[in-house]
Amino acid sequence: MAENRQYDVVVIGAGSTGENVADRAVKGGLSAAIVEVELVGGECSYWACMPSKALLRPMSALRAAQRVGGAREAIRGDLDVEAVLARRDQFTSNWDDSGQVSWVKNAHIELVRGPAKLAGERRVVVVTSDGPVSLLANHAVVVATGSAPVIPPVPGLAEAKPWTTREATSTKEVPPRLAVLGGGVAGCELAQAFGSLGSHVTVFEVGERLLAASEPFAAKIVAESMKKTGIDVRTGVAIKRVDRTSGGTVLVTLDDGELVVDEILVAAGRKPRTDDIGLETVGLKPGSWLDVDDSLAVQGVEGGWLYACGDVNHRVLLTHQGKYQARVCGDGIAARVKGQFDPAPWSKHSATADHRAVPSVIFTDPEVGSVGLTETQAKNAGLNIRAVDYKMGDVSGAHLYADDYNGQARMIVDEDRHVVVGATFVGPDAGELVHAATIAIVGEVPLERLWHAVPSYPTISEIWLRLLEAYGM
Repeated sequence: MAENRQYDVVVIGAGSTGENVADRAVKGGLSAAIVEVELVGGECSYWACMPSKALLRPMSALRAAQRVGGAREAIRGDLDVEAVLARRDQFTSNWDDSGQVSWVKNAHIELVRGPAKLAGERRVVVVTSDGPVSLLANHAVVVATGSAPVIPPVPGLAEAKPWTTREATSTKEVPPRLAVLGGGVAGCELAQAFGSLGSHVTVFEVGERLLAASEPFAAKIVAESMKKTGIDVRTGVAIKRVDRTSGGTVLVTLDDGELVVDEILVAAGRKPRTDDIGLETVGLKPGSWLDVDDSLAVQGVEGGWLYACGDVNHRVLLTHQGKYQARVCGDGIAARVKGQFDPAPWSKHSATADHRAVPSVIFTDPEVGSVGLTETQAKNAGLNIRAVDYKMGDVSGAHLYADDYNGQARMIVDEDRHVVVGATFVGPDAGELVHAATIAIVGEVPLERLWHAVPSYPTISEIWLRLLEAYGM
């Protein structure tokens, strides 16, 4: 017989999103339990954001020095692979979640370990090591189970046991030859990470260009950089078959030939982790993305008690946006209990930024930082816009930062409202420019006022002055 426990809020999934939901609920005066079947801290902490960026940072630091005369002459040798991997291990706490567990305890959140399933309205059953536990939520259950890699239906691929992002970010060895299936964000980042560590990398992208969701010029600059450093980039290519040979290598069969590599990494999309969490008990389809409104309440479930935050709702598959949704959700649940809920756009209880101001940084070399709408997205939304471009290398601060600084910036202006609705920056450390653009977009700062936000000289931020001048200010 299951042990019964009762809380105001029950959160399924103790990744960064789930932790933040529970934390905000508790800070709002509610009791909360969080359920996790793997490591507390989730994908970002152990297999995604932190380890991947730890693998990429030594590459970017080395190349930053190589771009500056007087520093490049002091560089001797390549990256120390063993040291890079050891530093990566530090950022994952060697895949030990005891620190995260302590944080949960100190935040006054009850941790329940084991696989969880919904069991009807406001009830979650967890199979713990001590037996089943039934958790009843007084007010809300929040699904924050994240997403998992998709293995495309390429003949032989699944049987070949390919790497996913998990295996790539946690590997103890660097394969001499690596094929990457997918030219999106993860594919490009990890291709460059392993290329910098000594792998001969081949990237296969079925589309006509890399980074399909970014501005075309961003994809072009990144592709050129990858090719310049020896990465073989093949776009518009479909793989016919993949086989793991008896010797352990991987044979990739193409329309026009074959390629033998030591490992193949699949970075070709994500799927929701909702296959086995009891969605059928509340009238939803197992394995589906969970459609939510701006308060993160799941649509199609009566009573308004079920919520979904982070990747699992398919709004924005980014850690920082998942945390943002978590804050909105946790605060909103507590506010509903107190009769203080405010559904208005841009209130604390509405994830409005998901639609208008999503920032992202692709940690390739060079970096791609963006927020808001691309030119194509803005036009498709029916906005009357103007795209303003400027070469980053023509900015004094950028030229000082790196010899032959290669990059480009684009500002998307809504001509009817005279505000910025999108921005993209490509160049070394360009990701640091994104938050200023995010503030301009969220605040809907008129260009006439933005003109008075004077950038410090000589910094790369001077790009803002040049973009506004190019617009005609």
